[in-house]
Amino acid sequence: MYPWQEYRQPKSITEAIEDLSTAPTPAVPIAGGTDLLLDMRQGRHPSVHTLIDLTGIPEMNVIETRGESLFIGACVSINRIINNPYVQKNAQALIEACDLIAGPQVRNIATLGGNVAHALPAADGTIALVAHDATAFVAHPGGVRQMRFQELFLGPGKSSIDKKTELIVGFSVPLTKPGQASAFKRIMRPQGVALPILNCAVWVERKGDKIVDTRIAVGPGGPTPFRATNAENFIIGQDFNEENLSHTTEVLLEQGSFRTSPRRATSEYRKRILPVLFQGTFKEAWSRANFE
Repeated sequence: MYPWQEYRQPKSITEAIEDLSTAPTPAVPIAGGTDLLLDMRQGRHPSVHTLIDLTGIPEMNVIETRGESLFIGACVSINRIINNPYVQKNAQALIEACDLIAGPQVRNIATLGGNVAHALPAADGTIALVAHDATAFVAHPGGVRQMRFQELFLGPGKSSIDKKTELIVGFSVPLTKPGQASAFKRIMRPQGVALPILNCAVWVERKGDKIVDTRIAVGPGGPTPFRATNAENFIIGQDFNEENLSHTTEVLLEQGSFRTSPRRATSEYRKRILPVLFQGTFKEAWSRANFE
């Protein structure tokens, strides 16, 4: 006995939106389903009448360059992202984040769209996309619109997407240019605790020893995926050295909100380990940018 009554398989974005808007409710989209199906079977998700399987929609399953950007469909599996040469070249932080999501079997099925749709402030793929200045593509009854990636999130587990009429189609990130690179690192508990104590993604552009531009994302650093804009503004234009990196860490600690989580870590512990995590991630991205 399935925990749903009706199952639909649209073949286009237009058909999917129509199904989502008109199918007997509650109607829920599914791609990998690695979290959704488990939650349904264990009673952690409200009852579902109609499942709408998005995996047969070609536009949501591609990885391709589009002008100066790399587009990744929301239904692309995590392992396809890890093994794709275009992603490897242009989004190293995303590769490293995806490689830490669950285990190999789950990564064969789980999707980047699902990772983002949960709207968790420390989801690995989400934090990497923040640092890569991603754009989200969202389908609605009138077509597909683009929006800033961080506008997808309203709070822990709360998305700005209208679940009755809208779908995340995919994401785009700028192509990497010479002198640019990224990195991702996280600290987590062993023994199968999936959520990180803390993770960090850094994108940087350098010219010689000068930091031309940077984007810094930390999770969890607030109720939504956190970008450390104050720290970025402080270090942009500075020379890369230990003193400037140390001052940037202080600014990052002041801006972020590192709460206590009963299952993972205290606020004090997170603040203690953040300097090592952030500085290690920044240095890795900086070193890679020298060879791009």
